[in-house]
This record gives sequence, C-alpha cells and structure tokens, in this order.
Amino acid sequence: MGKILTRILILSLLPLLFASCNYTCTDNSTSLPVAGFYSSSTKQKISISTITVGGVGAYKDSLLVNNTSASQTFLPFRSSTGEVKFFFHYGQDGLDDDAHNDTITFNYESYPYFVSEECGAMYRYNITRCLYTTKLINKVVIADSLITNVGEEHIQIYFRTFDTEDK
Repeated sequence: MGKILTRILILSLLPLLFASCNYTCTDNSTSLPVAGFYSSSTKQKISISTITVGGVGAYKDSLLVNNTSASQTFLPFRSSTGEVKFFFHYGQDGLDDDAHNDTITFNYESYPYFVSEECGAMYRYNITRCLYTTKLINKVVIADSLITNVGEEHIQIYFRTFDTEDK
C-alpha cells in the first residue's frame, strides 16, 4: 500500500517539476538603462528636436541619438568599468555649439546575474552616483538605481524648456 501511494505522489508531482523548469527567456537579454526626457517647468514628458547623444571616451561609434528628435534614449553601461559619461548636444539655433553641451556621468557597480541555463547570464548595474552639467539639463532623477533587463525607464532627465509663460 505504501509503494502505491509513493508512486501516485511522484506521478502527481512530475508535471509541477517540469512546469517549473520551463522558463521563457525575455526578448531583452541585456541590461540597458532607459532615460526619458522631461520639461523641468511642466514635469511632463517632452521630445527634444535635433538632439545628439553619445558616449564620452567610448570605443568607435558611440552615437546613441544622432541629430534627430527624441523623447528618450538608452544609455548603455560597460561591465568592465564603474563609470560612463554621455554628452548631450543640442542642434537648435543658438545652441548648436559644443560650448552648450551637457554631460552626465554615472558611477555604478556591475555584477553578473545568472538567469537560467536556457537564458544564460547578464550583467546588472547599481547606480551609486550621478553627476551632470546644467546648461540645458536642470536635474537628473534616478527613479530606480538597479538596472536589470526589464525595459523600464530608470532615469529621468529634466531639461530647461521655454514656455509661453516665460516670455
């Protein structure tokens, strides 16, 4: 009688065992911070026309946004360093000069994170400090300092904007 109950118990638990091993990998297998652009006066999401964003001291082509309109951008971190810098160049009339560029520097810790045998490993990042210039950028808010492969907006960049009330 004991052997029959043991077999029934094992057979009833097998589907649970296989179901728990069937992990589906997400489409995004890298941890890329997403930065959204906001107006410092209205606190609303904005799109900035003719903006260029790129890495400072990055290998080869580091342009992330190239002289186009954008309301957000990815700001990739490097696992081999604990710091990355990005420049923001504004192509609007009167601002199209490197003297008006802003720079954001992120300091962070990186560590490998094992997802599963099927999905492998990826790096996660924990932002420890953020420094920035304030030419057009008013402030940078880190909404979540832990950067994972979930495609959420972790960074909010607030820009000084000209509103009709500012006249």
